[in-house]
Amino acid sequence: MIIRGKVDRLIGEIIVPGDKSISHRSIMIGSIAEGDTLISGILMSEDVKRTVEAFKKMGVNIKEEGDKVYIEGVGIKGLKRPNSIIDCGNSGTTMRLLSGILVGQEFSAILIGDESLTYRPMDRIIIPLREMGAFIQGKEDRYPPLVTKSVDKLKGINYKLPVASAQVKSAILLATLYAEGQTRIIERRVTRDHTERMLNYLGYPVVNKKGQIYVNPKGTLTGKNVYIPGDISSAAYFIVAAILIKGSNIVIKNVGINPTRTGIIKVLKKMGANIRVCNRKYINNEPVADVQVKYSKLKGTLIDGDIVGTLIDEIPIIAVAASLAEGTTIIEGAEELKYKESNRIVAISKELKKMGANVREQLDGMIIEGKSYLEPANLNSYNDHRIAMALSIAALRAEGESKIKGHECVNISYPNFYDTLFKLLS
Repeated sequence: MIIRGKVDRLIGEIIVPGDKSISHRSIMIGSIAEGDTLISGILMSEDVKRTVEAFKKMGVNIKEEGDKVYIEGVGIKGLKRPNSIIDCGNSGTTMRLLSGILVGQEFSAILIGDESLTYRPMDRIIIPLREMGAFIQGKEDRYPPLVTKSVDKLKGINYKLPVASAQVKSAILLATLYAEGQTRIIERRVTRDHTERMLNYLGYPVVNKKGQIYVNPKGTLTGKNVYIPGDISSAAYFIVAAILIKGSNIVIKNVGINPTRTGIIKVLKKMGANIRVCNRKYINNEPVADVQVKYSKLKGTLIDGDIVGTLIDEIPIIAVAASLAEGTTIIEGAEELKYKESNRIVAISKELKKMGANVREQLDGMIIEGKSYLEPANLNSYNDHRIAMALSIAALRAEGESKIKGHECVNISYPNFYDTLFKLLS
């Protein structure tokens, strides 16, 4: 992909694809609910397709029509043994959350992934699920493939999350649906709470009291209509692009503004961004709004503490913004970036340096000295969708043409990313 820099401005109104995290969870929880679930606005990216195929293999009738999906829920105990290995592709969400469901089944299953997923740590779910009495094994007890087998029963646990990971939390929550006794999960830092909201919406009570999450396996999941709001992680690229390019003024409609996900907006406002959130409403337990963004001059800031968990996927695009801000931006406590589709600390630092940015890698983040411009370069996506999209926005501010190798990986989360971007530039 070739991106030409020094564009005039971004103008227009767009809708970004449905939230990837909520899309995954709606398929999983809808499949094990009683009755039918109609999902509207779903993101049919490569990752979400893996989740759909997994449940089809386990006997769930799922029909796809455009951005709508119809699910005939089979109930908590209604899944069937898959007739082949379940391939999660590049989707860590599919593998980790599905493991929480599979350990409660009366059959065995094998989960595999692509080369990237094969090196992503799974011990973080293996340890708590085993504590619940589950049979789950991985290569070296740390990496995929994963094998699950039937056990007599699971039990509720008290578990303090060692890392700020919504995927680990969700795996435990989903396993608790099949367990005896109460489970309490203690979060050191806030992470996205879409699983809790979806369970509550479909009738299964989950309570969060000041970072302590309680769930009793006594509820009943009932299928309902679900609307998937726009993914704020996808919106983040256009938000930053509009901020960085003079004369820009865009509106992104119906974006999810879940407070566990809006760290990107808080940080950019702290840096001086002109962002307005309006037309707020709630849809199936999730807050939704329109986001208006105008060109702004940014200043450096400190990003650390609890807010990191609310913007972990957005740090690559924040690094782009910081590279063009006045002053120094320090990002700390983001070690989780090392365990994504790529080591995102290394990947975004290395590629921005090619463009002349002043970036210093740290063990758990970056230190970025802002500049007034970037240089065109031949850039590598590392086959990581978030790196590819962040670099595409950086290239808009370079004085010349930049080439992005492996840009096709945007299909993992945003198949129409470049169509939307060029629409705003036209």
